[in-house]
Amino acid sequence: MLIPQTRNIGLPMMNLMRFKGLPILQQLQIEEQLLRTSSDNWCIINDGTSDPTIVMGVSGKPAELLEIESVLRAQVPVIRRFTGGGTVIVDCGTIFVTFICNKEAVPDLQPYPRPIMSWSGLLYSKVFQGIGDFHLRENDYVFGNHKFGGNAQSITKSRWIHHTSFLWDFDVRNMTYLKLPKRAPAYRSARGHLDFICRMKDYMPRSTFIDKTVEAASTQFSLSSFESEEIETLSETEFHPSTRSKANSNFQQRQYLEEFYKDSHVANNFEKHLE
Repeated sequence: MLIPQTRNIGLPMMNLMRFKGLPILQQLQIEEQLLRTSSDNWCIINDGTSDPTIVMGVSGKPAELLEIESVLRAQVPVIRRFTGGGTVIVDCGTIFVTFICNKEAVPDLQPYPRPIMSWSGLLYSKVFQGIGDFHLRENDYVFGNHKFGGNAQSITKSRWIHHTSFLWDFDVRNMTYLKLPKRAPAYRSARGHLDFICRMKDYMPRSTFIDKTVEAASTQFSLSSFESEEIETLSETEFHPSTRSKANSNFQQRQYLEEFYKDSHVANNFEKHLE
């Protein structure tokens, strides 16, 4: 979808950056850099990521959220992002949409989690108008009572980020790496992963969703395409992202998980996978 060359007079400016298959670690590091070093508004769309990867929220605990032995056996990379929210496994079937905004970018929007969540729900109601039984349910995007979009946020003194992982498709096998979370929305009703989530591809084409998302964003912002190669010129200061991964080998994966989970019994179980 091409962005109109004419700007919507009176709407705040927003840079639109689009990727296809960008590794999720790199995407999250770009987002964190833009949140902390840029003063512009941004929309980032990444159509899939290169390899299956587990992404945990900033306060997530691997022992509570992951089937650690299965993760190590399959050597699935695990990273911890800089925002809150739950744990997801993402791959080429995941579509990522991110909004990074100054606090004054959306008129009358209070920079707190619930108002930002409600704003996003209204924006995506335009994307899914007439498609399925879409609504925002607690902190999830759902069709009926089945989740297809998970959200996470971070709010700083002057800016906020709201990003979403949309399940256009998923591999059933990947769900076996995730435990049922202890904290879950009430509407989940203790359902297992496969009874709780659904695939967007059963409701709309992939390209249609992306085009409609850009169209919905253009009703609230004046969009301008931004080339990803220009990111390095945005800040004169050196930036060190907190989002990281140490999954280049099974040994490094073990070290990464142990850093957040100090339990000798589990640590001993890790050792047998290094042989």
